[in-house]
Amino acid sequence: MLSENRLRQALKAGRSVFGVLASLPTAASIELIGDAGFDFVVIDTEHVLINPETIEHMIRTAERYRMTPLVRVPDADPKRMLRLLDGGAQGIVIPQVESPETVRQAVQACRYAPEGNRSLNAGRPGAFGRDALSTYVAHANRHIMVVAMIETVAGVAAARDIAETPGLDLVLEGAADLSQSLGISWDTGHPRVLAALEHTARTCLDSGVPYAAFLRHEDAGAYWRARGVTTFMLGDERGIAFRALRRALEQAHTDTGARS
Repeated sequence: MLSENRLRQALKAGRSVFGVLASLPTAASIELIGDAGFDFVVIDTEHVLINPETIEHMIRTAERYRMTPLVRVPDADPKRMLRLLDGGAQGIVIPQVESPETVRQAVQACRYAPEGNRSLNAGRPGAFGRDALSTYVAHANRHIMVVAMIETVAGVAAARDIAETPGLDLVLEGAADLSQSLGISWDTGHPRVLAALEHTARTCLDSGVPYAAFLRHEDAGAYWRARGVTTFMLGDERGIAFRALRRALEQAHTDTGARS
C-alpha cells in the first residue's frame, strides 16, 4: 500500500522539513540522500533524462528510508503524472505554474473521484489489489501531494489565485527562472528577485499553503524562517556533491603543500 506521506503530515503540523533535488539517475543517489537524513526528495524529470524503471527504483529506495518521494515533471501532462503516481510517487511537482487552471488540472489528474478523475489501477501503490479499492482510493487521496512551482513574473502576479486553488499542498520557489523572467538572468540575490519571492511566500502563507524556499546562502535559513517559512530545499545533489568534492580537493592540496 502507498506509504504514509510524512511530508504532508509534517506540513500540516507546521514542522520544519528539508528536501533536495535528485538529478543523478540512480537509486544510489536516493540512498545517499536518505542516509543523510532528508525528509523528502524531488526526483527531477524536467531537466534530467531518467528512464521509468529507474524512477520506480528511486521511489522504492525513498520508501525504504521513510522519505517522501516527489517527482518534478516537465509539464502538466495528465498521462505522465498518472504513470509516476502508479509507480509510487507520493506527489507531483509542476514547474512554471502561471494560473490556477494548471493546478486544477493537476489536482484532477492526481486524485481519485470524487476529488479528481485519476484513472484507477491497483498496482504497487494499491498493494496489487490486496485491499479493497475503496480503501486504497481514500488512502491515496489523503497522501498524494500536488506541488506548484512559481518561477515567472506571470506566476508571481497570479500567486494568490494559485495558492487558493483547492487541492494544492505546497508552493516551491524557482528563483533562477524567475530572475530570467524579470530580465536579470541568474542574479538570484537581486532585490527584485527577493521581493518577488517574498511576495509569493507571504501570499501563499496567508492563504494557508506552505511555501518551500531554497537555501542558497549562509543566512538564508534565518532569513526565510523570520518570514514564516519552514520548508526548505538545499539545491540538487549534483551541486552539493561537486562543492564538497572541490572543497576536499582544495584541502588536500593545502595539506600536502601541492598548491601555494
